[in-house]
Amino acid sequence: MDLSKRQKRFLEFVKHQHGTQQRKYTGEPYWHHVYAVAEIVAPYEPEGIEIAFGHDLLEDTTCTYDQLVQFLTSNEYDKKEAIFIADGVQELTDEFVKENYPDKNRRERKALEAERLGKISPLAQSVKYSDLIHNMTSIVEEDENFARTFAREKRDILNGMRAGNIDLLMRCCAVLYNARVKLGQIK
Repeated sequence: MDLSKRQKRFLEFVKHQHGTQQRKYTGEPYWHHVYAVAEIVAPYEPEGIEIAFGHDLLEDTTCTYDQLVQFLTSNEYDKKEAIFIADGVQELTDEFVKENYPDKNRRERKALEAERLGKISPLAQSVKYSDLIHNMTSIVEEDENFARTFAREKRDILNGMRAGNIDLLMRCCAVLYNARVKLGQIK
């Protein structure tokens, strides 16, 4: 994937923010995941590259929305572009987390999150499809037990999330279908 100078700088910012975080199953630096999500979305929605790079920033790092906008505007993104990217990242940040909803169990929180994701922008949905593709592939390979729960949750998300790029949605559905077949959820 060819990146512009400002995209490369943003990726370096993302790498710095994620610091020493690692992918759960592979142990590789966490930024490899966000880069892979960007590679998946880029052929379908090139304007989603930066959103893909940042899609876990607000959820998994100390970076705030304002810090994200500040970084972008100080690195050749105009204010409108910076807000567009930060808004997309915000849309992909889980709201229904245990810390905010301790009275709800995982299934209830995931159902609320699936409903919320059905209302986010088409571009953010396309980035989410890419995230699901990358995560589903690695989780099925590395943790078949958890993959059953993960596949059910992602099926529920996709049931209501249909506004993104249709070709990417079909690719995501195919990955999910094949995973569910492999896991014995579909005969």
